[in-house]
Amino acid sequence: MEITSASFAVSNTDYRKCPTPDKPEYAFIGRSNVGKSSLINMLVNRNALAKTSGKPGKTQLINHFLINKEWFIADLPGYGYAKVSKKSREQFHSFTVDYLKFRPNLQCVFVLIDSRIPPQKIDLDFMQFCGVKEIPFVICFTKTDKLNPTTMKNAINNFKAKMFETWEEIPQIFISSAVNENGQDDILNFIEGINASFKK
Repeated sequence: MEITSASFAVSNTDYRKCPTPDKPEYAFIGRSNVGKSSLINMLVNRNALAKTSGKPGKTQLINHFLINKEWFIADLPGYGYAKVSKKSREQFHSFTVDYLKFRPNLQCVFVLIDSRIPPQKIDLDFMQFCGVKEIPFVICFTKTDKLNPTTMKNAINNFKAKMFETWEEIPQIFISSAVNENGQDDILNFIEGINASFKK
């Protein structure tokens, strides 16, 4: 897929105020500071479409971006550690869950996992939530440029082994790096395939 345009659409905390659900939509989520904004920018060949920050918890709204005037990316608040109050974290959690459960045109959630970190309960719990609610998701390992091939392979195998403790099968896995653009074609081709079968 060639990216010809990418523009900001809207930010809010209410799924009912998201853009009209007449286009396929893909949500990106992960633990705070997993490299979500950098990955989104890499996918659409833009340096600053999604705002990046060294401070965890920077994304505190549902941010929508219109890609090629044909489909949406939804940049969701990270879960886990963030320099915000407990009440704010609970609010973020509430509107994110509502979005995931009720957004009718949501095609798939990209669950981002830092490839350098062992399996975390918070990631496994979120994927379990998606499974129970029948929300389609894939796993996308980030920051893989920071690992050598053997270490990366071992890290992914360890993650798979942990998932197989509770899952009979696991979803599709993508390997990505915002630095060297690894995974860009694979992810965009995956999205393109789903877009082709989307029905309003």
